[in-house]
Amino acid sequence: MQKIYFDNAATTPIDQEVIATITEIMANNFGNPSSTHQFGRSAKTLVEKSRKSIAKILNCSATEIVFTAGGSEADNLILHNAVSHLKITRIITSKIEHPAVLQTIDSLKNDFNTQVDFVNLDKNGDVDYNHLDILLQDKTYKTLVSLMLVNNEIGNILDLEKVVAICKKNNALFHSDTVQGIAHVALDLQKTPIDFMTASAHKFHGPKGVGFAVFKKGFGISPILHGGEQERGARAGTENIHSIAGMTKALELATLNFEKDKNYILELKQYFTEQLQNNFENIQFNGNSENLKDSASHILNVRFNKAYSMLLFNLDLKGIAASGGSACQSGSNKGSHVLNNILSEQDAIKTSVRFSFSKYNTKKEVDYVIGVLKELIK
Repeated sequence: MQKIYFDNAATTPIDQEVIATITEIMANNFGNPSSTHQFGRSAKTLVEKSRKSIAKILNCSATEIVFTAGGSEADNLILHNAVSHLKITRIITSKIEHPAVLQTIDSLKNDFNTQVDFVNLDKNGDVDYNHLDILLQDKTYKTLVSLMLVNNEIGNILDLEKVVAICKKNNALFHSDTVQGIAHVALDLQKTPIDFMTASAHKFHGPKGVGFAVFKKGFGISPILHGGEQERGARAGTENIHSIAGMTKALELATLNFEKDKNYILELKQYFTEQLQNNFENIQFNGNSENLKDSASHILNVRFNKAYSMLLFNLDLKGIAASGGSACQSGSNKGSHVLNNILSEQDAIKTSVRFSFSKYNTKKEVDYVIGVLKELIK
């Protein structure tokens, strides 16, 4: 039986060069970066070299980067700081953000009585930028806007430049969860000055359990993890140096091969889209995922013409990995909160599958998946 991995939006396989980097660091650079002897100094140098490398890729200052255990912690660190440290009293977000953002905002609302407003979305899940501007014209509150760069379920791409301009015009701060977008959408923090952003290594062929937050220079950081002065006091805990080095290597590779990989994955996505349209009646695509310009190259969210309750299970039995929504909510029985917010009740109960691709997938794999779907969907 073939094994085909079409769930790269959940996590990606680690690049062999990244594995080699991690292995070498684990074997030869095991010191604690907080130690003052040569082993510790060597580890500290590695951490700071990684920080500078990532800053160069993003075109920001190394002092603006804080290493974390992943995207969810980075989102928590930013949002908690915004309210507790920067005295933000209102957060504007959307109802289709990642749970790391929505659940954290809900907690802040309960703990700090933070005002929460939701920007309108159109039928495809795109932000209504005019409504965002209208919301920000209320100057009663000190406001943070939190909107993700790429939606992890439907692949819609946020117009960062437009949001940055609207926030600047209205003196609001802007946080973007870029976890699903980094390595798929070009980012330059000088051209598009986001105040806060987040990333997670396992989304771009790096290791799990490591990521980073970017705090624009000038914003102090109050830790949410206490017990040490690591990360310039922003986060307690011994740095995961081999994973940080692996993440840096993965981001360097993704940046070096950005255009080549993006074009390859786009071609694969277009081919899969055409094969689905040619072989299945009344098939639809959720959000902008069918649109090669307005959605991320690696995400295609397909809606079949009725409910097939065992489709994902049967795909798995055939060796095919795909998703019905966010992997972070796989234990939920409520369905996709993204699709529930943008689809009619009638369409939301139909079976939708998110297929997501990487540079390691092939058209031959697409052909196999199409063949299996034809067997399963009569």
